Amino acid sequence: MDDCLEQLDRHLASPCVAWLLGAGISFDASIPLMWPLTDRVRALMNDGPHVALLDRVWAELPKDAHIEHLLSHLGDYAALAERSHSKTAAIGTLNDIEQAHRAIVGHIAEIIRWGYRAKSDTQPEEIGRHGYSLVTVVGHFAFVEALFRTRQAGLRERRMAVRLFTTNYDTLLEDALALACVPYWDGFSGGAVAFRTHRFGEAEPDAGYGAHIIKLHGSIDWYLGPDGKVWRVRDGDTFPSRGARVLIHPQSTKYVATQRDPFATQFDLFRRTLAQSSDNVLAVCGYSFGDDHINQEIELAMERPENKTTLIAFCREGNAMPDCLTRWQAQPWKRKLFILTEKGLYAGGEGPYHVPASTAERSWWTFKGVTKLLRDGAGERA
Repeated sequence: MDDCLEQLDRHLASPCVAWLLGAGISFDASIPLMWPLTDRVRALMNDGPHVALLDRVWAELPKDAHIEHLLSHLGDYAALAERSHSKTAAIGTLNDIEQAHRAIVGHIAEIIRWGYRAKSDTQPEEIGRHGYSLVTVVGHFAFVEALFRTRQAGLRERRMAVRLFTTNYDTLLEDALALACVPYWDGFSGGAVAFRTHRFGEAEPDAGYGAHIIKLHGSIDWYLGPDGKVWRVRDGDTFPSRGARVLIHPQSTKYVATQRDPFATQFDLFRRTLAQSSDNVLAVCGYSFGDDHINQEIELAMERPENKTTLIAFCREGNAMPDCLTRWQAQPWKRKLFILTEKGLYAGGEGPYHVPASTAERSWWTFKGVTKLLRDGAGERA
């Protein structure tokens, strides 16, 4: 069904395209996925003063819980302790809970900053550190080059800034855009040390930038100061405040739902991008559709009759498609849904089309495959 590939090419060349990018795009850059990240953080925390407290929390969580679930649970306990007269909760004091939360977030930031490769059957464990970084920007740079040098040919005058939504904490998208000399906006103003200026409900800038980066879960270079200000800070700096903490999601609930809350602001931008009554495209790569909050935002937007967003999902199918994608394939708006997996291309509830040979798999669902598709166009070679 070649028409599907032609439609796909046209959608990806649309003047109004946004991307949702998840952890999978940074795996080849030596940044671990959630499960090896969880194992590494747990190993580091086992040598610290918070072992007993964290053991109690892990015991309360499901067996398949990961480090973000743990942080959410700690945040909930911190909120309970803060409201109590004694400033304690079932697992410990407010101070102990906040110190454990801070230590975990600090370990996450260090792991992502320098890289980590878990032990496998073919390679030993590798731990990045200051002076020995495992992280590479090669894949992200290739994606940016394909997106802005190839896909924007002939579109530069009429294309809106490409919105890059990401759940990742790393800075590789920002780094790749800078290396490719693509000016971008991220809600901050300043230089190497920057302060957050964008507030909830405000409009994005409408000119002057090739890309807008909206980090839905925060970043390893975001810090929350004791005064409530959010800063973007260079690695190793001791200012603006030694009391600042790395700001990645999820955080203690006492900061959420305020006008300064960057997470609410980022999701507001995501929601507004999805709610389009003119032709609009959301392409998804490296995201496993495991975040119910994000999935719900997509579904609520797509099911509105006036919405004209087309959803293009690049994902691994494995033994089964993610549950939400299977459900969406049966929705009235399924004609606006394309799914590309290793098994072929699905258009709405039909497919797969362009099924590979019995001994092969399509690579177009991977970050490298998406980059190749952007560079060369869709086709049997993808």
